[in-house]
Amino acid sequence: MTRIAIRPIPFRESEVLRQEGIHPVLARLYAARGLTDARDLSSELSAMIPPSGLMNIGAAAVFLADSIAAKKRMVIVADYDCDGATACAVALRGLRQMGADIDYIVPNRFEYGYGLTPEIVALTAREKQPDIIITVDNGIASIDGVAEANRRGIEVVVTDHHLPADTLPAARVIVNPNQPECGFPSKHIAGVGVVFYVLLALRAELRERGVFDTRTQPKLQELLDLVALGTVADVVRLDPNNRILVAQGLKRMRAGQMHAGVAALFRVAGRNPRTASPFDLGFALGPRLNAAGRLEDMSLGIECLVTDDEDRAWVLAQQLNDINLKRREIEADMQDTALLHLDTFEPANSSTICVFDDSWHQGVIGIVASRLKEKFFRPTITFAPAGDGWIKGSGRSIPGFHLRDALDLVYKKAPSLIDKFGGHAMAAGLTLRADAFEAFSIAFEEVGRAWLTEQQLERVIETDGPLEDAYYTTSFIDLMAGQVWGQGFAPPVFCDEFRVVSQRILKERHLKLLLEKNGARYDAIWFGHIDSLGDRARVAFRLDANEFNGVTKVQLLVEHAEAA
Repeated sequence: MTRIAIRPIPFRESEVLRQEGIHPVLARLYAARGLTDARDLSSELSAMIPPSGLMNIGAAAVFLADSIAAKKRMVIVADYDCDGATACAVALRGLRQMGADIDYIVPNRFEYGYGLTPEIVALTAREKQPDIIITVDNGIASIDGVAEANRRGIEVVVTDHHLPADTLPAARVIVNPNQPECGFPSKHIAGVGVVFYVLLALRAELRERGVFDTRTQPKLQELLDLVALGTVADVVRLDPNNRILVAQGLKRMRAGQMHAGVAALFRVAGRNPRTASPFDLGFALGPRLNAAGRLEDMSLGIECLVTDDEDRAWVLAQQLNDINLKRREIEADMQDTALLHLDTFEPANSSTICVFDDSWHQGVIGIVASRLKEKFFRPTITFAPAGDGWIKGSGRSIPGFHLRDALDLVYKKAPSLIDKFGGHAMAAGLTLRADAFEAFSIAFEEVGRAWLTEQQLERVIETDGPLEDAYYTTSFIDLMAGQVWGQGFAPPVFCDEFRVVSQRILKERHLKLLLEKNGARYDAIWFGHIDSLGDRARVAFRLDANEFNGVTKVQLLVEHAEAA
């Protein structure tokens, strides 16, 4: 079941924002998203939370500054998603500018597993002979890997944002806003954001040591296109601090000031960087980078982001695009298979979904879990074979069901079921023995039943209520497009009652509508939906500027509609 709801709008807060000079509709939208102070809308770098708030960041800066001075050899071990790739590129570029002898390694996830495993430490030691390993976007759970590095006399700096377990690895320094006792206000910063902060602290330390002054120091703001890309693609909450990082990155892209790889990804995706938006980063650039880590290995993606050669970047972007097309094909096949498995699935009788097929590719199960979660609105885990009788699962959740905590509960009740697990509230991964799949599914469903109410299992389209007639304009659309919307700061969706003037099916897949309200008529389209509506409908929609034959008109993109 899906129902349309209207976000409550705190009137007083909305009025305060309006009196501070914010557009009346934007004031209402911001207040409904919990924003009460116009200062939180600042997208200036000066409004960022200072690095000093991150626990151990001073120690990390001193250790890295000493290591650069001592010409120690450093190697970055990255995670294999877009956040990991951008974090690796940011660390590599930033540390090189500060004089570090630095390289990176991206082990194949299917051979070496996730995080800094003992096998990856052995591989890194053999291939790169480092004095120091720096993890980016991983490492907080790598207790065995860090122990192995220590045994080999390699020091480890962990930079991560994932939730830690009860025990932390014995690394030289850990910078992670989610570790116990860290008072950093933005717990939602992505892995690439943590690395960017470490670089800011290191640069300040090197200034203090007289290595640079404000004139000669590296211009770290030049890395913000990469920071923005990783932040949006990792679907972390866009709190005020993350919005600054993203806004600054987008500003650079729109001005044409981006790295060769980012420009090449825009070009290969057919998007225009002059009008770069969070949507482009999350749905056009991010997936093309992620595809490499899902199907092959992420070094292609990282190479695309670290090269300054435009021709080389273009060749790599095309390769990434081809891999992404292959990923889409595999995903479509897997989704068809999943729906066959779920042929008899009764949402009324189940609060969770677990599916396994031995033909599946473990690099794509996360996306399939995501699609199934969207379709059935249930916490979903999809599993693929991982060799030697093991299976790997990737899960996606719905609001109100903390996935990592749910796995933790299953683990505590039946430790023999899960081999290892980790992740966040909305996404997590785990490994099981194939023969434990049934027992795990039952245990996971038990947690779902205990934690989820019927209301939570109902899909709610949250909207911002009606929009005044005067704002169905392209200039208002431009005003909204100038703000940074995204995870945790949802893009505006309005809802209202319309008379349905006409409707027809387009390309056998979409519903094309002409809607009328107060004498004004609007073109509308409901993608992926073909069931016709009655004469009057309550419609949840986003505003879109549709250009056709050189004329730009407002059209409504329908999110959901029901009989009025």
